[in-house]
Amino acid sequence: MRDVTVSEIEGLASIADGRDVAFQIDEDEFRAFYERTARPLWAYLVRMTGSASQADDLLQESYYRLLRGGASFESDAHRRHYLFRVATNLVRDGRRRSLTRPECAIPGDVDQLPGDGAAAARAEHQADVRGALDRLKPRDRAALWLAYAQGASHREIGAVLGLKAGSVKPLLFRARQRLSALLGSAARKGGRHDVR
Repeated sequence: MRDVTVSEIEGLASIADGRDVAFQIDEDEFRAFYERTARPLWAYLVRMTGSASQADDLLQESYYRLLRGGASFESDAHRRHYLFRVATNLVRDGRRRSLTRPECAIPGDVDQLPGDGAAAARAEHQADVRGALDRLKPRDRAALWLAYAQGASHREIGAVLGLKAGSVKPLLFRARQRLSALLGSAARKGGRHDVR
């Protein structure tokens, strides 16, 4: 058994009392980290929740938990993975609490597109893709978003979703197949065959 220092005892006492715990990162370092990660994390949260306002709340809560967690990190990438893991867990917790899922609110005003046919076709295609993504299981949607929108590696996706890196490749394969099938059915319903 090792000796416990006074600062460790004070830290435990402050947690027990509910007082603030000192941050493990200085303000300038946090600002730089926030600037690098806030936009991709927000986009991930919007895709996972389907709500920009809910993503705003979860973004704030994710950073709060990162700062209050008191974890030490080997690198900036490790801190980023931890942040995405916290966000993923917050989304899962929110789903468990709610019985209904809110409607998807993707940023960008599709109704304000110019009147030309190409823009209308793009908007319709984007709506098909959004609808298909919304019908996927949350884990499939998260894996696809992390892989193709965020450019995360299999190891990084596994860390965020709590999977082994070897499980990510088949997960992505099956998720792409499901997405393709959903897009194919959307094209058949709309009488289109050029969904790609």
